[in-house]
Amino acid sequence: MDGAWVALALTLKVAGWATALNLVLGVGLGFVLARRRFPGRELLDALLTLPMVLPPTVLGYYLLVLIGSQGPLGGWLKRTFGINLIFTWQGAVLAAAVVSFPLVFKSARAAFEMVEPQLEQAARVLGVHEPGIFFRVSLPLAWRGILAGLLLAFARATGEFGATLMVAGSIPGRTQTLSIAVYEAVQAGQDAVANSLVLVTSVTCIAVLLAAGWLAPGRVPERR
Repeated sequence: MDGAWVALALTLKVAGWATALNLVLGVGLGFVLARRRFPGRELLDALLTLPMVLPPTVLGYYLLVLIGSQGPLGGWLKRTFGINLIFTWQGAVLAAAVVSFPLVFKSARAAFEMVEPQLEQAARVLGVHEPGIFFRVSLPLAWRGILAGLLLAFARATGEFGATLMVAGSIPGRTQTLSIAVYEAVQAGQDAVANSLVLVTSVTCIAVLLAAGWLAPGRVPERR
C-alpha cells in the first residue's frame, strides 16, 4: 500500500498545481471575455472551452506535439533552458491543467457576468484604478462562482487519466497518479489495491462536488 499513498500524494500535488495555474489563467481570461467586446470573442470562448469536449487522448496528442522535444514549445524549452516536460510530474500538471481549464474559465466568466457593471463604473467615478476595481469590486462579488469552478477543476484534475498517461507516462513514484495507479492495479490483478484507490478517489471527488454545490452562486438555502 506504500505505492498507493505515494500515488495519492502525487495526485494531490499535480491537481493542486494544475488548479493554481487555472486560477490565474482561467480567472483572468474569464474576466476579459466577460467585460470586453472584440471581434472573435465567441470563437475564442469556443477554443478555450474545447478541452471540455475533446477526448483526453486527443488533448494528450496535441500536448505531445506541442511540448515534445521536437515540438515548438518543447524544443525551445530544451534548447534554451534544458527543460524536458515529457515523462515528468510537471508534464502531468500541464496535462491536468489543460483538461480542467474550461471548468474554471466558464465558471469565472459566468460569475463576472453576474456582477453589475454599474458597481464597477461607480468605483471608476470614485477614482479607483482598474486593478483596484478588479480586486476590490469584481473579484469579491464573483468569488463564490470562481471557487466552485476551482473545486470542480481540482476534482477533474484528480481524476485525469488519458492526457496525463500520454504526456507523463506511468512511472511509479514520479508520474503515476491515482487514476493511472488504479489502471495498473487492475491490469496486474491487484483488486485490493484497486478497491482502496477507487474508494479514496470517489470520496475525495464527492466531497469536492458537495463543496462546489454549496458554493454555487445563487444557491438558495433550504427552508424548513
